Amino acid sequence: MAVSANRLELLQIADAVAREKSIPREIVLSSMEEALQKAARSRYGQETEVRAEINAKTGEIRFSRLLQVVDLVENDATQINLEDARKKNPAAQVGDWIAETLPPFDFGRIPAQSAKQVIIQKVRDAERDRQYQEYKDRIGEIVNGVVKRAEYGNVIIDLGRGEAIVRRDELIPRETFKPGDRVRAYVYDVRREPRGPQIFMSRTHPQFMAKLFAQEVPEIYDGIIEVKSVARDPGSRAKIAVVSRDTSIDPVGACVGMRGSRVQAVVNELQGEKIDIIPWSADAATFIVNSLQPAEVVKVVLDEDSSRIEVVVPDDQLSLAIGRRGQNVRLASQLTGWDIDILTEAEESERRQKEFAERTKIFMEALDVDEVVGQLLAAEGFRSVEELAFVDMAELAAIEGFDEETAEEIQNRAREHLHRIEEEFDTKRKALGVADDLKEIEGVTGAILVKLGENDVKSVEDLAGCATDDLVGWSERKDGETIKTPGYLEGVEISREEAEAMIMTARVKAGWIEAPVPAAAEAEAEAEGA
Repeated sequence: MAVSANRLELLQIADAVAREKSIPREIVLSSMEEALQKAARSRYGQETEVRAEINAKTGEIRFSRLLQVVDLVENDATQINLEDARKKNPAAQVGDWIAETLPPFDFGRIPAQSAKQVIIQKVRDAERDRQYQEYKDRIGEIVNGVVKRAEYGNVIIDLGRGEAIVRRDELIPRETFKPGDRVRAYVYDVRREPRGPQIFMSRTHPQFMAKLFAQEVPEIYDGIIEVKSVARDPGSRAKIAVVSRDTSIDPVGACVGMRGSRVQAVVNELQGEKIDIIPWSADAATFIVNSLQPAEVVKVVLDEDSSRIEVVVPDDQLSLAIGRRGQNVRLASQLTGWDIDILTEAEESERRQKEFAERTKIFMEALDVDEVVGQLLAAEGFRSVEELAFVDMAELAAIEGFDEETAEEIQNRAREHLHRIEEEFDTKRKALGVADDLKEIEGVTGAILVKLGENDVKSVEDLAGCATDDLVGWSERKDGETIKTPGYLEGVEISREEAEAMIMTARVKAGWIEAPVPAAAEAEAEAEGA
């Protein structure tokens, strides 16, 4: 069958648009069909259900009108009675649709213009959807592009099959681009928006540096070396923690490369940003010490509950450990996820002496002893009156200058002191209206009862309705720093596990849940059932 020039031209246009916009030919033909349908409705009436079909091989256009088969016709434009329908299709039933062929017609100027707008819009929508589908799977990759233009400090990048934006705050400081410059950046987000998919790229993102190392270091690309964490002060300094899965390969040496060639390639891309490559360690203290390089560390003290660590450095190393404007310690904190407090040896010694004096004073006042005895107890490592009250008597008697009688007297005084404090707490607890049955929950002390009462937790049901975070508080990292939100029991030494156990006991006591079966009893019951 011969194809007319107009039909051939229609297919050629569809092919050209599909190639230019990188969208399927079927979508272009579908948009043309929809445009023709809109034009046909302007001819036959908007309420008419018109269908247009374009033969993908010949380009032939066919129009048809859909009519619903009904018993009683109310609208001639959309309905047909059963008798007339069976003349066209003997098997027609009420509710079926009958297609009635319409003759070809000439478009007017306005319907043609309207059809053109439909095609343009549909093709644009298809192009946007193609861009979104293509780039949403490339989040986390480095993409190359050419600078198209700069707007208010933001840089628009031509990716060839789409546009991306590098916002001003995602550019390395003092970095400038001109139209036509080639640029590499990290795709960190792709969003659907009314004006089309927005592709957001960054040159300051920590993962941009990690991906650059993966391109320069084959061992990282192959998975032999893993990048554990990255911290950056864009354009100035960065730290990257790496670990090797193969003990025969040095992760730091592999990332540095022969004569520093690999790390230098990354430094050049990042406009001279200085990079410290840190060996990662599963031991938090070792990792933190490594992360503070080039400073030397004398001692570390970890507080795992609050994710804080105290680092003691020689007096002459303090400025090196902190870095210019706190840069070194800030990057180390971001890299490790720990809050780092840096002390000099002199400051740490002064603090130890202060703590020793405070403990001595506490023992003197609580036990009614002289300064020498208080200092002896503090020097032996006792930190509180509670430790003295419940320590083994032999341990006290073993202190130089003490005998069994002295040890017994000190322990009795410690217990009497705790008893007096407990009575004071009980008086406060009653004044706050805290119920007596809260005292029966294991782990709840007088100090805890008073804290709960001050925070309006006055019954077993109130405690059962609490979350662990309510009692002990919680920490969250924001902008590289850990922010601590205090709980009801702030100031009381209690772990998350102990707080959780108290809440679960309260829920059992309140009848909200059943008491958990101990593992040993459960195993015994299973053995009997077998």
